[in-house]
Amino acid sequence: MNRIVALVVVVVAVLFAGASTLLVVDQRHVAVVYSHGGENPALVGPGLHVKLPTPLQSAMLVDTRIRTLASSDAESFVTSDKTDLLVTPVLKYRVTDPLKLFAETDADQQSALERLSGQMRTALGEAFAKRTLADALSHQSELAEEARTAMAATAKTLGIEVVDLSLVRVDLSQASAEAVYKRMSAAQEQLASDERAQSATEVAQIKADAERQRDAVLADAYSTAQAVKGEGDAKAAAIAADAFGRDPGFYQFYESLQAYRGVFKPGDVIVVDPDSEFFRFMRNPDGSGAPVAPAASASRKH
Repeated sequence: MNRIVALVVVVVAVLFAGASTLLVVDQRHVAVVYSHGGENPALVGPGLHVKLPTPLQSAMLVDTRIRTLASSDAESFVTSDKTDLLVTPVLKYRVTDPLKLFAETDADQQSALERLSGQMRTALGEAFAKRTLADALSHQSELAEEARTAMAATAKTLGIEVVDLSLVRVDLSQASAEAVYKRMSAAQEQLASDERAQSATEVAQIKADAERQRDAVLADAYSTAQAVKGEGDAKAAAIAADAFGRDPGFYQFYESLQAYRGVFKPGDVIVVDPDSEFFRFMRNPDGSGAPVAPAASASRKH
């Protein structure tokens, strides 16, 4: 019975040792085979390989495809105008030098991802710190490319190529959103105030121009009216002079009628001396009639 148990143990040990000497690498990977303590690393490609049993030799499989590094939580970054942003970045990378990756991480690929993630945060932080909020939001692609270029050199020391860096989402924090809203509201109010002030200035200018044009038109019309009136008065004076020269009596009679028309208004009561020279044409059409006697005054109502 003891022999059977011992035989089984030997067979299992042989199978384990034999299995640990075989290394299968598929087309998506390469392997770094190294001795105990990380000595003598060697790179092997896809296929079936033989190595010394573990722990004499071990292997680190390295995925050579383009892989994605995405954070489960949004990262916080600050712009040059002190605005907090919550950013969700996605990094595309590829291992181009497995031996360098092995040497830098001591066969711990998880530490390489942590270092790569830290490099990404640093590069993005520097890129956001150079830009204002408006610039960062409107030039996200350029910002991401700048960060990718900045971290490419440090990632290369790990044997990793940074293929692409993109910003899936960029949000304002709650405090920043409220502050930005207040600034935008104040800016819009200031803009509206400026527009109203400019409109008031334009209205005042238009009104002043209209008043100047009105005054100019009125002045021109008054000047024209005065000129026409002057011409009319001159013509009237010429006609009157001609009439006086032809028939002085008729001219005096006409002027007296005009005077009567100007003096006597409907509803007026006038107390005058009927023998006055002013009424001589009322006493006689030719103005030569004798005074009416013996009355000293007369009252007429028209």
